[in-house]
Amino acid sequence: MKRYFIETTAPDAADLADTLWNGDAESTHSNLAVVVDQYKLYVEMADRVSARRSLANTFFLTLNTAIFVAIGVFWKDPPRASPWLGLMPLLVLVLQCLVWFWIIRSYRQLNAGKWAVVGALERRLPASPWWTAEWSALGSGKDPSRYWPLTHVEQWVPFLFAVAYIFGFIAIVLTTRAAS
Repeated sequence: MKRYFIETTAPDAADLADTLWNGDAESTHSNLAVVVDQYKLYVEMADRVSARRSLANTFFLTLNTAIFVAIGVFWKDPPRASPWLGLMPLLVLVLQCLVWFWIIRSYRQLNAGKWAVVGALERRLPASPWWTAEWSALGSGKDPSRYWPLTHVEQWVPFLFAVAYIFGFIAIVLTTRAAS
């Protein structure tokens, strides 16, 4: 279970040099325009992964908000059935939150790899605006007062929804028992 929930580390750009380049550093310098074009394309691809992650989060956030609205509507006039009938929908909702968490984690891992490749590309360019300069200016993501990576924040949202569903179910069970 640890490998599904424990944060993985991003590859180091220096470790990617052997698998990234198809020649020595001299051939890279003679084809700098090609490397710059590949760099631009790859940064765009990495940015698209971030956009897809945002779209997935929007989907799950909208879905869970709609579920909370539906629960609120039914809460006004709850059915007279046993609250334990809600156990299966609760399990489905918690599983959905778990899938959401894994999707966020997967996008985080994919982006970590992509940005490490960007860093490896920048090692052969005249400047390293993202990998060295920007990331250093942000404290390499280690100081939350300077920069708190979004994926560290967004991974808590599915967890909070799951906790809300569980506590809501417990409240329904206890309310029904108290009314009996």
